[in-house]
Amino acid sequence: MYNHILTITPRIFINSLGSLDSYIYATNNYPILTAEEEKNLSCKFFYKSDIEAAKKLILSHLRFVVHVAKHYSGYGLQQADIIQEGNIGLMKAVKRFNPNIGVRLVSFAIHWIKAEIHEYVLRNWRIVKVATTKAQRKLFFNLRKAKQRLGWFHKDEINMVAKTLGVSIKDVYEMESRMSSQDITLNIPSDTSYNNNSNINYLIKDKTSNFAKLIEKNNWTKFITHKLVNAIKKLDNRSRDIINSRWLNKNNTKETLQSLANYYGISAERIRQLETNAMKKLRLLIEQS
Repeated sequence: MYNHILTITPRIFINSLGSLDSYIYATNNYPILTAEEEKNLSCKFFYKSDIEAAKKLILSHLRFVVHVAKHYSGYGLQQADIIQEGNIGLMKAVKRFNPNIGVRLVSFAIHWIKAEIHEYVLRNWRIVKVATTKAQRKLFFNLRKAKQRLGWFHKDEINMVAKTLGVSIKDVYEMESRMSSQDITLNIPSDTSYNNNSNINYLIKDKTSNFAKLIEKNNWTKFITHKLVNAIKKLDNRSRDIINSRWLNKNNTKETLQSLANYYGISAERIRQLETNAMKKLRLLIEQS
């Protein structure tokens, strides 16, 4: 049922009428309903789901949405898009409006219209969301009005805004900073020098890389290898050969104690003792170097 009402969004009207001015002119030609007419149409839709009654309610209030949307013209967004979002809020209000609550539809719909427009502005004003908390949303749409009246803020004015809007001074400072900033492209054109401060993509930290630790590890490996090579040179020939054959073979093969014992004509136990003594001597030489 609700999807049928969505067919009268302003984008469709604007496209068919050719321009935003034509759309606004058309909305002003829809008659304003009297209280009695509004009540009858609201009852038809509320109790009988009369789509035609809902359309008449919406069409008669389109001019009101245009009026509200004009107050959001300073955010760099298309007025037609803002009106469209406001009309969505109007349609949601019509869907939920109870004619028995004793108020006019316009009084009920204003909150839905502004809510939809606010969400649209916050989603599209900047690449990065400028307001996420309730206090930030309140500041975003009220701070701009205050700045138009006060100009640049000083401490007393910030205190006044915080007190008036019921938010913290810190929130006011932060929102003023966010609204004063600009989006900056992170893309570096191919003909742009890396020294150009207007492009900062190359300055962003890559959290997936740990270049400093890689350099540190590489330097430490070179340092230890250098000390080990110098220490091995100070061993006697047989001890050096046993260490190389057992632990430093370039082919990643490890000679057995028995094969070395056969080569030197001594017992495997004696090879193990020579290996142990050579290891102790290496450790001592590395520590002293």
